[in-house]
Amino acid sequence: MSAAARSRPTGRKRTAARLAAVQALYQMELGGAAADMVVDEFLAHRLTPDAAREPPDFGAADPGRFTKLARGAAAQREAIDRTIAAALSPEWPLQRLDAVLRAVLRVGVFELVYCRDVPPEIAINEYVDIAHAFFSGKEPGLVNGVLDKVAREVRPEEMGQPRGGEAAR
Repeated sequence: MSAAARSRPTGRKRTAARLAAVQALYQMELGGAAADMVVDEFLAHRLTPDAAREPPDFGAADPGRFTKLARGAAAQREAIDRTIAAALSPEWPLQRLDAVLRAVLRVGVFELVYCRDVPPEIAINEYVDIAHAFFSGKEPGLVNGVLDKVAREVRPEEMGQPRGGEAAR
């Protein structure tokens, strides 16, 4: 392992774990493979310190965080998809979105709902950055809007707004 990889801050390893989880969910959706099989393949071949990485490459990933995000988002997919659908406008249903964009949103929503150890603003920024790694158009803005709306609903105390979207008094 290089000195740079050993000294990489925990935050960068979490960022790389988020990216890998998005890639794993994308692979699950396109290939129809089970979450455990895809996660095990990533851990054995793609997330090892000496693994060859393709762009976008955010560096070495935290394997525990990757596993939690990928398995969790896959296990909660139906509930997550309902949450995303409720945050989208009616003319843009979830299935109309690009598969990579769906994966970004699914992992992002999972983290907002189930990973309370990460402040929502940080999670939102991370997934917007991941969206920028794949898209140069309006997609990162869509990610920002959907995740912000979800965060205000599920973590209003951290977003400065009461549950249900009511204005803070």
